[in-house]
Amino acid sequence: MSFSSDVKRELCSLEINPADVNFIEKNVAQCYGMLLFGKKFSYNEISLSTESRSTAGKFVNFLSGLFSPPPIIDTIRSLKTKSEEIRMYTVKVVNSDDCMRIFEKFGHDKSQINLRINMANIEDDTVSDFLRGVFLSCGSVTDPAKNYHLEFNVSTKSLCTDLCRIIEDAGEFSIKPKVIQRCGVYVVYIKGSSEIHEFLKLAGAKESLKRFEEQKNLKELRNSANRISNSEVANIKKTADAFLKHMKAIEIIDKTCGLDSLPPELEELAKIRMENPELSLRGLGEMLTPPISRSGVNHRLEKIMEIAQSISGSGLTESKERE
Repeated sequence: MSFSSDVKRELCSLEINPADVNFIEKNVAQCYGMLLFGKKFSYNEISLSTESRSTAGKFVNFLSGLFSPPPIIDTIRSLKTKSEEIRMYTVKVVNSDDCMRIFEKFGHDKSQINLRINMANIEDDTVSDFLRGVFLSCGSVTDPAKNYHLEFNVSTKSLCTDLCRIIEDAGEFSIKPKVIQRCGVYVVYIKGSSEIHEFLKLAGAKESLKRFEEQKNLKELRNSANRISNSEVANIKKTADAFLKHMKAIEIIDKTCGLDSLPPELEELAKIRMENPELSLRGLGEMLTPPISRSGVNHRLEKIMEIAQSISGSGLTESKERE
C-alpha cells in the first residue's frame, strides 16, 4: 500500500466531534471539497472516481448523511498497468433532481460558465476540513523515502487558481503551490518538505505526519553521512596524491645527492614523511623536534619539492596539501 493511500485512509478515519459547535459546518465543508474536486460536479451530474476504497465510502456517507439520501451507485472496475492491477471506485448521484438539489445547496446554479469555489461554504474554522476533502478527491503525495511531492489534479483553471489561493492562506506557515499542465489537466503541486509537512498537519494526518518526519530525518541523516564520507574520501585522495609527489621528490634527492645533503630540518622532515605516509601536515609537524605548525611543514615540503625539481629538471610541480 502506498504512502498516499495510507494518508487518505487516515483522513477518512477522522471523525468530527458531535459536540463541536461547528460540527455541521465542518462536515459540509469537507463534503463540498470532495464534491467540487471530484470527477464531475454540475447541476445534472455528480460523481467521484478514486483508487481509495475508504475515500469512496466517506463520500457515500457524506451524501447519505447530508442529503437524505440521494440514489447512489458504487461501481468497481479494474485498470491493468504494466506492473499492477488498480481497482477504481466510482460513486454517482443518479437522479438529476438530486444533482440539482445538491448543486444549488452549495450556492451554484446552472447558468455559471466557470465553476469556482463558493467561499460562503467555507469558514475560517472549516478551511482544514475543506482542504481535507479536496485532497481525498484529487490529491496524492509521494513516499517521503523517495521524494517530496504533493499534488492535486484539477479539471479547470479557475478552480486551480482558487485552490492555490486557499492553500497559500491556510497554514501557520506559508505554502506556495505551483501549477503546471499535464495531459490537459491542471496540476497544483507542492515540492518542499516543510510545505508538505505543513499541509499534512493542516489536513489532520497526524500519524502520516510522524511517518513523514521519520523518513525525512532518516534521509537527511543518510545525506549527511554521504557528504561526510565523500569529503573523507576526497581528503584521503588529496593526502595520498600529495604523499606520492613528496616521495618522488625525496627519492630524487636521496638517489642523487643523498638526504644528508639537505639542511637538517628538511632532512628530518623527509625521513619522517617517508616513514609515515598516512600523517597529515599537522601530524608531521607534531613529530618534528621541535614541533612546528601545519603551515611550517607545508613550507618545508615546498622547499624539498623545489630542490628536487632543480636537480632533475623533471617539471615537478609545487604541491600544497590542503585539509
